[in-house]
Amino acid sequence: MSRSPGGPPLSMAAAVPPRRATLRRWLMVGLLMIGFGLCSLVLLGAVGISTGVGAGLLGLVFAALPVGVVVPAFLWIDRLESEPRRMLVLAFAWGAVVATAVALVANTGTMAIIAGATGTDPTSLGAVVVAPVVEESAKGLGVLVILWLQRREFDGVVDGLVYAGLVAGGFAFGENILYLGRAFNEAGGAGLVATFVLRGVVGPFAHPIFTCCTGVGIGVAVYRRRGPLRLVAPVAGWAVAVALHAAWNLSAVAGLEGFLTGYVLLQVPFFAAFVALAVWARRREARIISVELTRYARAGWLAPTEVAMLSSVPARRQAREWARGIGGRRSQAAMDRFQDAASDLAMLRHRMELGDVDDGVLALERHLLATMMECRSQFVGSRAL
Repeated sequence: MSRSPGGPPLSMAAAVPPRRATLRRWLMVGLLMIGFGLCSLVLLGAVGISTGVGAGLLGLVFAALPVGVVVPAFLWIDRLESEPRRMLVLAFAWGAVVATAVALVANTGTMAIIAGATGTDPTSLGAVVVAPVVEESAKGLGVLVILWLQRREFDGVVDGLVYAGLVAGGFAFGENILYLGRAFNEAGGAGLVATFVLRGVVGPFAHPIFTCCTGVGIGVAVYRRRGPLRLVAPVAGWAVAVALHAAWNLSAVAGLEGFLTGYVLLQVPFFAAFVALAVWARRREARIISVELTRYARAGWLAPTEVAMLSSVPARRQAREWARGIGGRRSQAAMDRFQDAASDLAMLRHRMELGDVDDGVLALERHLLATMMECRSQFVGSRAL
């Protein structure tokens, strides 16, 4: 009977989730659907009131343009150990709908309270103090929700970067619809273009960079699992996100000279640091995949050539093309699943080496190994045809 390197026989069925866990998951799905529905109504009402239908649709078109740059950038980071598409879509949708609606209501309500209490215009105070706290909290909550839903597959810093970046990209998209629509109503085409340049060309990665600090903190906590850093890292990441957001908004309300100074001294270096972090995180993930899958190669589960292929994005692409050439789309799909299961297995094994081992982890290891063997038989079988 076959055995996994770190667990019981492969023939043992993976543990079936208890009925209570299934009920909790369906309850969570129901709550999410209700939440998305309510937030969608809030956003539609806000667009209708503040911009009108025509300007809102125009804002929607222009707001979608930066998405074509931001989303692919985070999907590039996610190339080696791809996250489930439904979770990636949920992350973006959370930012675009839930976080945007929550921030809109909370920011407006808080500034109304401040104005009533002080009798002054709270616009600058709201931009520098209120908005960063509210918005980074709403976006960070989205990453935590995904962590709750994907506890077994949320592996560390890379996943934190990807999910936080997509949540923030969605938030920027939802927020830009309102800003661009209002700009068109107030100043026509010139106002629309100026706002688009500032928000869509000069600073499309502003929100993602802020929220990625929270994502990195959550990723560090997931990776460490024990010790005070598990609690400190997410809070510290959120605090850095709020501070950067506040500094960016301060430069925006300080006039053109202040904005340009903030852009050069804040946005440019932090964007460079973000790119360096993304490249480092992806290379680190490739090293982890190589090291951990080598353990399975030594145990006979994988060939050394497969480990080399699975540790390289170009080699993975060539393997998918090879599979398609010998067996068509079905063979390519099997290679896709093989690569995804192998990446998940490598990250799971890495967690096991750090001491995260229980019956659920061992069952998942066996499931991933079985999936890999099944997929391999499909594209290898195609070669024999």
